[in-house]
Amino acid sequence: MRAPPRVVAESAMRPANSSTASWLAAAAIAAAMTISGGLLAAQSAPDSENGRYSMTPIPEGVLRLDTRTGTVSTCTRSGVGWACYAVPDERTALDAEIGRLQAEVETLKGRLAAGPTVSGKIDEALPKSDPLKKAEPKAAEGDRRIEIPLPSDQDVDRVMSFLEKAWRRLIDMANRVQKDVSGKI
Repeated sequence: MRAPPRVVAESAMRPANSSTASWLAAAAIAAAMTISGGLLAAQSAPDSENGRYSMTPIPEGVLRLDTRTGTVSTCTRSGVGWACYAVPDERTALDAEIGRLQAEVETLKGRLAAGPTVSGKIDEALPKSDPLKKAEPKAAEGDRRIEIPLPSDQDVDRVMSFLEKAWRRLIDMANRVQKDVSGKI
């Protein structure tokens, strides 16, 4: 006889046989380990390839030194896996610049050894006088006195005008201070 539909629903709700459940759990764990093992292999640190590479951890990832060639690379982890990029070699650029400068020094030494190429050079010495330099006071030949030229009338008038203006400003300032002090007391 057939069981009523209510009994079929209850049998579906019952846990399955223990051997079936353990088999399913084991299969799920094996699948998870296989998948995670593949991901771990894809995201593990770059291979050191039998000691060829020397790895040093840095904040961005790993610094890799190729012990055969001396090339330095930075390896960083991305979403897909590890990516290594060569660090620019400054030594090569410095060696090239040193070579260029040495060649330039040699060409300049060659030009210097070839002789003077300066045009307009004369063999006579130039006079040692400066047209902008003021005349020094002259000493009398017998007395060794120094003659100092006196200022002109124009120079004296300029100095007197300056002193008069400065004196007026000083007197005006003293008068203002006196008025301020007497007004406040």
